[in-house]
Amino acid sequence: MAEPVLLNSRQMASFAARGFLRFDGIVPETVNRAFMDRVASAGPRDADDLRRHYGRLMASEILPSVAAGTPLETAYPEGSPLRDVLRLPRIAGAVASLVGPDCLLDHHFVHVTYPPGFHAGAGRDAAAQHYHQDSTIDPRRAFDVQLLYFPQAVTPDMGGTRFLPGSHLRVVSEMAIARYQNIAGQQHVVCPAGTVLLLHHGIWHGGGMNRSAQLRYLVKLRLNPVRRQCRLWDTSDLPARRLPQRPIFWTGVRRGTPAEAESIEAILTRPEPWFEADSGRLEYINRIRFWRQLTGDPHYDADYWLSRIENEPSGSDTPERG
Repeated sequence: MAEPVLLNSRQMASFAARGFLRFDGIVPETVNRAFMDRVASAGPRDADDLRRHYGRLMASEILPSVAAGTPLETAYPEGSPLRDVLRLPRIAGAVASLVGPDCLLDHHFVHVTYPPGFHAGAGRDAAAQHYHQDSTIDPRRAFDVQLLYFPQAVTPDMGGTRFLPGSHLRVVSEMAIARYQNIAGQQHVVCPAGTVLLLHHGIWHGGGMNRSAQLRYLVKLRLNPVRRQCRLWDTSDLPARRLPQRPIFWTGVRRGTPAEAESIEAILTRPEPWFEADSGRLEYINRIRFWRQLTGDPHYDADYWLSRIENEPSGSDTPERG
């Protein structure tokens, strides 16, 4: 196995700000074919009962049965397509950078999005899955990662997973966001075969409606850390000194140099289309707190967002109110 290629600091900052990393077409076609051959061996794809079809899939050798909390390194046997996916240097490095090289497999699942014929055979209409977060009853500061593997090309009519970048740090009740179907800035996964997405477990997402004539397959792995998620990536490019706090609101015609435009601070304070002018600032604060956690730097700030609300001068001479 080749050495893992760890994430760099700007990739980590992008994950902190947006809640995902995407690797298009990274899995070799031989591995994709091996997985899809296992799918084909599970039985015909005719429009029969959905439960029966899923039962055949789960009884097949597509995925092994793995106990929750199994070390990821031992979860998949040699020759398994998923083991080959996880051994790709950039995927192994990204996983190690986010949840550590010794992370655990929480669970895995093969999601199937069925075309209209399957739903018609079951006497119901096809529909998109509602927006939701996974496992939002979660008091930890640590975060899990959900690895999504698309073994086949996903076209626009196949109903690729939709997700909302930047939503991962806004914890909500799952059903409170179920009524939302389209939000400014959401992304629909349209991708070549062998694409892998790594998502923060709190990102808002949902399956799209499959309007094509073929089944769409998605493999999801949820990964748990067992070590502190602090500076696990390649920090050699992490600036030794932070930029001076930049002006906000009244910034002039240009804001900073080209280098500053690609700085950690700029990445953490780059808004998403769904951010509102006022409440969107909450996400800057959430991101900066997250970056403090990732770097182990309790005093880090970007554009003074946290400093101004942490400003509690001591020894004040202000008289007590009567």
